[in-house]
Amino acid sequence: MTHRRFLLGLGVVAVPLLLALLGPFLAGEPGPRATSFALGDGHLLGTDFVGRDVLRQTLLGGRTVVVTALAATALAYLVAVPVALAGALTRLRWLEDLLMRPLDVLLAVPSLLLILLVAAVLTPGAVGLALLVALVNVPDAARIVRAAAGEAAARPAVEALRMQGESRWRIAVGYVGRSTLRTLAADAGIRLTGVLYLVSTAAFLGVGVAPDAADWAVMVDRNRTGLMVQPWAVVVPALLIVALTMGTNLLFDAALEKRGRR
Repeated sequence: MTHRRFLLGLGVVAVPLLLALLGPFLAGEPGPRATSFALGDGHLLGTDFVGRDVLRQTLLGGRTVVVTALAATALAYLVAVPVALAGALTRLRWLEDLLMRPLDVLLAVPSLLLILLVAAVLTPGAVGLALLVALVNVPDAARIVRAAAGEAAARPAVEALRMQGESRWRIAVGYVGRSTLRTLAADAGIRLTGVLYLVSTAAFLGVGVAPDAADWAVMVDRNRTGLMVQPWAVVVPALLIVALTMGTNLLFDAALEKRGRR
C-alpha cells in the first residue's frame, strides 16, 4: 500500500514539476495574439484574457511558482533549524528566550496579512516574495523543531556524550539533529503545501509578480472573468497547482510510513 501511494504521489507531482522545469524550453516563440477567451483556431487550450495562447502560458507559468515555493521552504528551515537547535541545547534560560520569544511575536501576525502589509510599502519581486514567505514560516517551523529537539536533548544519551567530551557541533547535529529528522520530514510535507498556498495566493493578489505575468496563480486570477466562456485558461493552471500540493503530501506521507515501518 505504501509503495502504491508513493508511486501515485510521484505520478501526480511529476506532471506539474516537469512542466515547471521543462515548459519554458518547450514553449517556443509567442505567436500573434488572437481574440480573447477564444477556443480553437490553432490554440489547443484556447486563448487567455488578452488573446495569448493558454498552452504556451501554462508551459511558462510553473517555474515561478515551484522555484519560489522551494526556495522559501529551504530558507525557512535554514534559519529555523539552527535557532531551534540552539534554543533546545542551551542551558541558559535567557538565551533561549532571546532566540524564541521574538519568533512568538512574529507568529501572532497572520502570514498573508504580513505579506500584504510589506507589499503595500515595498514592491517585492519573485526573490522578495520568497524571502517574505520564508520569514513568515520561520516561527512555526522553529517551534516545531524546538519541541522535537528539546525532547531529544533531554535524553540521558546527550548527557553521556557531554561527559565523553563530544563537541557541541556533534551533539547538536550528530545526535539531536538526527533525532528530529522524522519530525522535520513530516513538517516539510505540510509546510511545502502551505508555502505553495501562500505563494499562489500572493501571486493571485498581485504580490511578487506582474499583473500579466505567465504564472499559474496569475492565470487563475486574470482569466476567471471568462471562466464560463473559456474554462481551460483557469482550470488547467488551477489543476496543476492542486496536483503539485496533493502529490507532495502523498510523497511525504508514503516516505514517512515506510520509514516508520523500518
